Order: sequence, then structure tokens, then C-alpha cells
Amino acid sequence: MPEVKSEAVANSPCGAWPSPIAAEMVARGALRLSQTTYDSDGTTLFWLEGRPSEGGRSVLVKCCRDSQDKSLFTDVNPAPVSIRSLVHEYGGGGFFTDIGEIFYVNFEDQRVYYCKSEGGSISQPVALTPAYDAEHSHRFTDFCIDRKRNRLFCVMEEHSPDHQEPVNTIVAIPLRAANEDSRIAEPLVVASGFDFYSSPRLSPDGETLAYLCWRHPNMPWDGCELYVQSADTVEPSGLQQNCRLVAGGPDCSVFQPQWSPDGKLFYISDHSGFWQPQVVVDLFSLDSRPLLSDAAYSQCEFGLPMWVFGQSTYAVVSEKLVVFAFNRRGIWSLGKLELDFASSTGHKFVELETPFTEFSYLTAGDNRVAMLAASADTPQSVVELDLNTCQFKSLKASASTLPPAAFFSKPEVIEFPTDGGLTAFAFYYPPTNPDFVPLPAEAPPLIVKCHGGPTGAASSSLSLGIQYWTSRGFAVVDVNYGGSTGYGREYRRRLNQNWGIVDVADCRSCVQYLVGKKLADPRRVAISGGSAGGYTVLCALTFTDVFTAGASHYGIGDLEALARDTHKFESRYTDNLVAPYPSGRELYLSRSPINHVEKLNCPVIFFQGLDDKVVPPNQAEAMVGALRKKGIPVAYIAYEGESHGFRKAENIIRTLQSEQYFFNRIFGISLEACPVTVEIENLPV
Repeated sequence: MPEVKSEAVANSPCGAWPSPIAAEMVARGALRLSQTTYDSDGTTLFWLEGRPSEGGRSVLVKCCRDSQDKSLFTDVNPAPVSIRSLVHEYGGGGFFTDIGEIFYVNFEDQRVYYCKSEGGSISQPVALTPAYDAEHSHRFTDFCIDRKRNRLFCVMEEHSPDHQEPVNTIVAIPLRAANEDSRIAEPLVVASGFDFYSSPRLSPDGETLAYLCWRHPNMPWDGCELYVQSADTVEPSGLQQNCRLVAGGPDCSVFQPQWSPDGKLFYISDHSGFWQPQVVVDLFSLDSRPLLSDAAYSQCEFGLPMWVFGQSTYAVVSEKLVVFAFNRRGIWSLGKLELDFASSTGHKFVELETPFTEFSYLTAGDNRVAMLAASADTPQSVVELDLNTCQFKSLKASASTLPPAAFFSKPEVIEFPTDGGLTAFAFYYPPTNPDFVPLPAEAPPLIVKCHGGPTGAASSSLSLGIQYWTSRGFAVVDVNYGGSTGYGREYRRRLNQNWGIVDVADCRSCVQYLVGKKLADPRRVAISGGSAGGYTVLCALTFTDVFTAGASHYGIGDLEALARDTHKFESRYTDNLVAPYPSGRELYLSRSPINHVEKLNCPVIFFQGLDDKVVPPNQAEAMVGALRKKGIPVAYIAYEGESHGFRKAENIIRTLQSEQYFFNRIFGISLEACPVTVEIENLPV
């Protein structure tokens, strides 16, 4: 039978459909939520909000309940104070709270401050760390408190001209009250000798400190180690001479050590090939065992790549209950593990029914668990799970204004063949607008999204940034290329020694798969990505011929410059992804798009933050200069005051509108609905 269309639905060229999803709505929906944390009372909840409307300022929000169980919200840090650590440049873990006391990192000076939260009021903050000069700056993050000795454990990163690179350690910060001596003691080094540290966690009895550490060239998801040591042990040198290795190693990744109330140490390890939960049942013998025996979950991922501090995929509710989030081939689920170490039947894992497909930052309260959660039609939100009723309550959404649900394109999980007889994965979003359908026999223009990392993952949660395109008649595919997380260690390591090859091949193969199914127009295929995703963009445009336009957001064009110029955390990342440098310099040259501009023949738009320390502006500017010289259409938009990723609403808006204008102009799509124009050099009249 022929398709019957409503009279209200019109045939219209894809890419030019009017949409209620404006760039301003996307910016308002770009609220950055993170680090949900219960206070020790089990009911008062905190989280961080990165607010584009306030120039990206990071605000700590306190949520408590009145007698009618109504949620009351209070901003802890008044403007202009922003709570954000710069350890590893990416930060995370910038605050900690305990019995109504709040410890946080002030973005402006990177010092640690303390204040009290009582009722609806916040006390005057007190500095706990010294003010360092610019050349000898110190940064702090990832806190836990030692009440027994009145100090705060955390990670410290020292930047000094005396050191070739920043020095990372675990330190103890002495605590003091506002009425005590104003002199501030220097932090005391507790553990040093490794290149990196994270996750200092103190046992409930205050006697044992657990933490993670790793060395160059590994990233924490390549391999790291979990140690325990006496909280009383502080060597004069700070070296780890009285510590014991619990788990991990150069080829085994460990994630999120956490203590139970009865002193058991939990952690996530990928020694089986997938990030799976483990427990140390005897701290004396360090006897570790898997927490799950069900084969149905053996190929699920219970961990994450530790790009920022403070991440959490599980919450220890009590001695008898742990709630886990886990990833099954790109989609997240939630389950509770009922613990029984005494009986022969063992623990019982129960998967929970939820309306969500993404979970992160789990934290346990009084018979409840808070988290960030999202789905294909729900933006990332702060959500509480009542463990008595198994009901979810949404407290705060990242997007305050949403269009009608009829405009939402739902992601379709696709698997497609790629090089080497392998399979790769992606989320495909078809054009969706209740008022329009494509012209007869028209295949939509396609935007291929490349996530960053590259050890990251595409998300199934509602993204107004994606819906901006699909509601205008574009198809979007978000590719989980080889190297992505969520599919096990073997899939993640496909990218080792093959960055710029495997990711590019998977993006190319994905386009060919969609074109073959007539889900994309081969003449109108754009590719867009940021950071490492921007490198994949530039490689795909340079070394393949399936793309007709591209957008690089603070992307990498010169691998050699990246190896020389980037910050400590990622300074040896490319040793595993490409080859050790400088011995493998020829590979760096051969895989850098900047050295092969003669092969790049399609238009590119570049977006760059001028304060970016991860991928400095010289990367984008070198590529722009090369394309300008060759006569290829190119546009360049740079932002003062932005670093790696854009946080200001006006810049988020301008970036999206400019990318729309650029793609529409290159693809010959009507510019009538484009709110801005962009100067495109070398564009034929």
C-alpha cells in the first residue's frame, strides 16, 4: 500500500526543515552535571553544575528536604567563585563533604578551601593550602577525610620550573578551624614515586589507606595498580616503602577502590578482559575474589576510563548491598548485588528495571542511591533511586527546556563490518521532524560524530546537540570505533599502535554501510569531532574519500607537536596509540594530516579555544594555514578565554550555528534558516 501522510506533513529537502530546537536551547541544555555525593547524614545530596549561562562557572548545589519531603536547593559557592580542579588539566573530584563540612578547590587559585553548611546558610570559607606563585603552582583533587588525625587526604600536582614535568603525589592536608592560628601548614607527602595517583580512600576504622597509581606510558585504563598502606605510615621521603600491592599491573586496569562499612575493599578490574567487580575479603592476606559469578554478565563492563577524578559506577549501600551500573555493548543498565559472604549460595545479583540507558556518579545514602541518569528521550539528570520502592525521582535535569518529544530522533544500535573481518558499533539517528518527510527517493545528508578520548564512548542519552541536526533533516551517526570503551579490553586495544587507522577505517566503513542501506546521501557526508575525535576527523578527510566536509573542534593535526607540547597526563599516551617517541617519529609524520595536505580536497571548519593546554591553538592554526595556502575552502573560529571544550553559552551557540551554516553552504542546502553567516576562505563564488 502507498504511504499515507498527514496533510500537516510536507515533503521537503533534508537539511532545511524548520526546527524548534534552536542553538540557544542546546546551550541551555548544556548544563554540565557531575559528582553527585551524599553527605554522611545519608539524605543531604550535593552535585556540581557547570553553567554556560555564567561563563561555564562550576557551582556546588546542595539539596535537602523539608518536612513534606520537598527538595530544597542551595548554591554553596556564590559568584564569581567556581569549584574546579585542574589536576591532569581535565580535573574532576573538586569537592568533598562530610558531616556538614565542605572542602573544595577554587578554580581561580587552585587552593583548597573549607566551609560549613548548616540549614540554608554557608559559613565563610577558610583556606587550607598555601597561596603559591605562578611558577610554583600546586593543584589538588580527589579528597577523603581522616577524622582520627584531623587531616584531608588528596592528590596533589606540583608545577615547578625545578621539575621537567609536574610531580604527582598523595598528600595529607592538616585541617584547622576559622578561629585557629591563621598560619597554613604545607601538605605532607604520604605516597610518591609513581607518575600518577588517584582515589585515596580511607578504611572505616581509619587505619588503612587505599589508592591507585600508574606510570608512563600507561593511561589508567591501560594498566594501573591498587595499593594499601597504613594511614599512620609516612616515610620522610614519601616513597611507598610500607605499602602492599592489592591488584593491577602494567597490563591490568583497576578502577574505583571503595570500602564497605565493615572494612571490605571493593574495586573494579579488567584482568578477565572486561571491567568486573572484585572484593578483598581478607585485608591481611589480600585475598581478592570476583563478586559476580553469573556468566550472563561476564562480558559486561562495570568500569570506565578514568579521564577525570571522582568517577563512580557503583555505590556501597551497606555491608549487605551494592548497587552497580554496567555497560552491555554500549547500553548501560543498573543492578543490585545482595551480599552474602557466609552462605554456600553466595551473592545474588538482581537487574533493575529502569527508564534510563546511561548511569554515572553513583553515590549511596540512607537506603537510597543518587546518580546521573539519562535515556534517549531524557537528558542527563540528577536522579535518586529509593531502594525501598525501587522508584526513581528526578531532582535536576541538564536541560530546562525541551521541545515536544515528537522531534526526538531515537538512536538505533547498529553493528557493521569493518576492516580485518571485524565488527564495529554505532548509534544511528534518522532525520526526525513531525512536520516534514524527505523528498521522494531522497537520502538524507549525514553527519558522522567522532567521540573524544579516543578512549571514550558514544552515548545513548538525549543530546540536544544531535537533535538540532536530526530535526532539520540530517541523519547523524555516533561511532563507537575500535578503541572505544564498553566492549571489553580487546576491543579497546584495537587502537593500540593503530590510532588514525582503525578509528578512521571504522568511520569510513560505517558511512559505506549506511550508504549501502540508502540511509545516507554519499554526496553529502560530513564528519565532526573534538579533541582526539578532531584528529579522527582530519585523518578521515585526508586519508579517505567518503567525506565531503568536516568540522574539527580543537582537534589534532600534528601528532609530533602533540607529543612535544601536550600536558603530562597525556604526554606519553601516544606511545601506546602510535609508537614511542621520538624513536617512532616516522609513524608520527606519516599519520599527521598536516604533512599530507595534498591529499585533503574537501572543505573544513575549525573551532579552537585559545587557552587550550591539551591541544594548543598552534595545531588548528597550522592546519588552517596549510588549507588556505592550498586553496581549499576553510573557516576558522577561535575563542578567547576557552580551553579544551567550550563552556560559555555564547560560544556554544556560535559554534553550532556556524557549523550549520558551513555544512549547508557546502552541501547546497538552503541558508534561509541559518541565523549566522561564516567567512569561508577559498570558496568559489
